[in-house]
Amino acid sequence: MARHAGRGWYARVIGAAVGVTAVAAGASVWTAQAGQNAPAAPAHHTAPKTVAVSPVIAHSSDGGAHAVNITIDDGPDPTWTPQVLQVLRENGVKATFCMIGPEAQAHPDVVKQVVAAGHRLCDHTVSHDTAMDHKSESYQSQQILDAERQITEASGGVRPMYYRAPGGAFTPYSRKLAASHGMRPLGWNVDSKDFERPGTDAIVATVRSELTNGPTLLFHDAGGDRSQTVAALRTLLPWLKQQGYGFGFPVR
Repeated sequence: MARHAGRGWYARVIGAAVGVTAVAAGASVWTAQAGQNAPAAPAHHTAPKTVAVSPVIAHSSDGGAHAVNITIDDGPDPTWTPQVLQVLRENGVKATFCMIGPEAQAHPDVVKQVVAAGHRLCDHTVSHDTAMDHKSESYQSQQILDAERQITEASGGVRPMYYRAPGGAFTPYSRKLAASHGMRPLGWNVDSKDFERPGTDAIVATVRSELTNGPTLLFHDAGGDRSQTVAALRTLLPWLKQQGYGFGFPVR
């Protein structure tokens, strides 16, 4: 996986990390959250315990051979995430939102909107450090587990089902750690390059030309002006349906 460039926006949130979260010993018990369509739980609700899932990086779709997974990174953002949600709703598509922990903590109402609409949550760390694969295991643990806690609290008790390393900076340790907490490591097959804001037409063209690479598509709903992403999704989702594609979630 290629690493993303131009992530300077995240320097402003690195200080949000809180402490070092210890790795839980052994595997715990997982209760599936498939669909996650239930209303958000109250803040005092205790989230279901987890069991380990596969530590192998997921790329395929649970929707079958001719389905794609829409994945949305770096939010939630109070301006752009609701607009992405609106386009998804208009097209009857569910997606996986890979959230930055402090952003989820800052915008719990948006996180709850994502959950209430039936989308799935993904842990995208605390600081979006694309070099975290060169850092200590205790640092990796803090980045993953603090974000998991922040997202779960913001959602009202719904845990992330996946873990996506910033820029693909996975390590064997981080994959196993995430999997032991019920979060399947999540890759991607098609990078829309929307983060670079190349123009709506360029984003659409990139996705169309790279769709043969695999089913998991990468977009962003934060980190700057995401109007091109919203416009590209408005074009791409109906086009994918016209091409006979269905929509699913990444395999667990």
